Amino acid sequence: MTADMNMGISQKEREEIAGHLSRLLADTYLLYLKTHNFHWNVTGPQFDSLHLLFEGQYTELALAVDEIAERIRALGAFAPGSFATYLKLASIREEEGHPEAMQMIEQLTRDHETVAATARSVFPLASKVHDEATADLLTERLRFHEKTAWMLRSHLS
Repeated sequence: MTADMNMGISQKEREEIAGHLSRLLADTYLLYLKTHNFHWNVTGPQFDSLHLLFEGQYTELALAVDEIAERIRALGAFAPGSFATYLKLASIREEEGHPEAMQMIEQLTRDHETVAATARSVFPLASKVHDEATADLLTERLRFHEKTAWMLRSHLS
């Protein structure tokens, strides 16, 4: 953590926010990996539509990983970058098997809701210290994850 920064947020507060964002980064990265896995391995009558849907989602998640990591760096902390660390920090669990298409959709729906909850949990601290840049990032992430969960859930009806 860079101690000599003067951005209106104390080092202790920056460290705490970066810690929360590291969990968000881990959840996002694991969701990216799972979505990409499902993109590659989906089968069945909905193959075309789900293959394209998952591609759009993992592309968005790849961009989000970078944005979250760069915000952690802007706060003066180092972003976690190992899979072992992500597995320790994340609420999302990886999928090692090959579930059916509807099970993929169910998992991704739950996982997007989980990532939304992770993002939402950072708001109180970001608001308390007037970290609008982090709050803006969190709002963007919430919008994506809530909308994506809704769209996936629509496939289950």
